[in-house]
Amino acid sequence: MSKSKDIRQLSVDEISDYFESIGEKRFRAKQVDEWLWKKSAKDFDQMTNLSLATREKLKEDFVINHIAVDQMQRSDDGTIKNAIKLHDGLTVESVLIPTHKRITACISSQVGCSLDCHFCATAQLKRMRNLNPDEIYDQVVAIKEQGDQFFGRPLTNIVFMGMGEPLLNYNNVIAAIDKITGDKGLGMSSKRITLSTVGIPKMIKKMADDEVKFNLAVSLHSAINETRSQVMPINDVNSIEDLIDSLQYWYTKTKSKITYEYVIWKGINDKEIDAKALVKLCKVVPSKVNLIEYNPIDNGQFQQADDSAIDMYVKLLEQNDIVVNVRRSRGKDIDAACGQLANKTELTA
Repeated sequence: MSKSKDIRQLSVDEISDYFESIGEKRFRAKQVDEWLWKKSAKDFDQMTNLSLATREKLKEDFVINHIAVDQMQRSDDGTIKNAIKLHDGLTVESVLIPTHKRITACISSQVGCSLDCHFCATAQLKRMRNLNPDEIYDQVVAIKEQGDQFFGRPLTNIVFMGMGEPLLNYNNVIAAIDKITGDKGLGMSSKRITLSTVGIPKMIKKMADDEVKFNLAVSLHSAINETRSQVMPINDVNSIEDLIDSLQYWYTKTKSKITYEYVIWKGINDKEIDAKALVKLCKVVPSKVNLIEYNPIDNGQFQQADDSAIDMYVKLLEQNDIVVNVRRSRGKDIDAACGQLANKTELTA
């Protein structure tokens, strides 16, 4: 592993100071910044508007710790799962999800996860570290390139629904989104980005105060404290009441509707009382519901609810004028579906 500093950790002003210190013009920094974030350069040799001597000097003093797609799996439905090798040898996973109208990048924000959601494969991995902004950005670029290569279509959407809890890596996630959406970066619309969280009230309020423009999704799975705590232990310290308070604050500040992600499991949250509790919660803050197909992670503790339970949820939500979508998972045959992302070598080591 190189001990040189990754140039992408520097601001434009810091790169300008560097160029001045080696007798170069300060404006070279803007050229380098454009190569790094707008053109997604992977090495200094691509920076052809810099002299060969300048490129060689940059190679002496800096590195670009670009990610590498270590392994790529393609599903029967077109979904692509990437095992991403980081510069320090650690691995995360990202997913390209194709539909008729969209190419969506599902990206990771942490190596592993410190939360203990019992239904999620990533929770079986210990959290190793947060991803840097450039490592998050690189995942998007890799999937953007795969969309062009395999589908001939541009990347349209980004969801932070991969490995890790993005709100526990807040500063780096926000910095990455700034690069992805900025005019000096990839220039994607913030409204095409959705951040999914288990619900950390103080960080949801911080997002609202920071006036972020992207969409918010909450991994809910039950609107009853006792039930939610059984499957998501974080609910013990961040109750549904605290979550609702933060979501009310979010909506007051942003006027942005919330999406609740909700899996229905047999014998856990498949009764009418569960559905009615969800309806009640949805009426507090403008929201919509995605009912997500459950994807087993081999321990057998959780089972997909019967279709009758899903139909009951849909009926109750629609009767109360709440928008509901039933999401069928993609990429199940390569363990790329929702809740299945985990480095298998790490799990079996």
